[in-house]
Amino acid sequence: MKKIAVSVAALAASFALPAYGAETITISDAYARASSAMASSGAAFMIIENHGSEDDRLIAAASDAAERVEIHTHIETDEGVMQMIELEEGLAIPAGGQHALERGGDHVMFMGLRAPFEHGASVTLTLTFEIAGDLVAEIPVDLERAADHGAGSGHQH
Repeated sequence: MKKIAVSVAALAASFALPAYGAETITISDAYARASSAMASSGAAFMIIENHGSEDDRLIAAASDAAERVEIHTHIETDEGVMQMIELEEGLAIPAGGQHALERGGDHVMFMGLRAPFEHGASVTLTLTFEIAGDLVAEIPVDLERAADHGAGSGHQH
């Protein structure tokens, strides 16, 4: 039982991915998923924290796992239909604050997957910030995570 507890703790600690060359931005609770094995798109979710004294902005995302990677959100149309759109201006990450990328809200969208997202694998993702620059992270693929994981945890947009 002790080995399992240590392994779970080590796995949980690996989800806090520091920025390379940009100590002010960190990523936590990151995971990626695709809707099915035959899906042509997927998404990544995470908490982005800005430990710096200046506001920053996530302005781009890239990965060899897909033909295109964009920063997206969901909006409700006047007809009451949820629609996914690209956030061309990126996402603000306030100084000393955080921004949650979560299902049904803001997220990183992978379009034209080059291979299926397989549970237990990882996806290399480069996040580009206006001030902090590039952060390269290995995002674990978790196809079993519940849709409301992290809900009510106090993370704000």
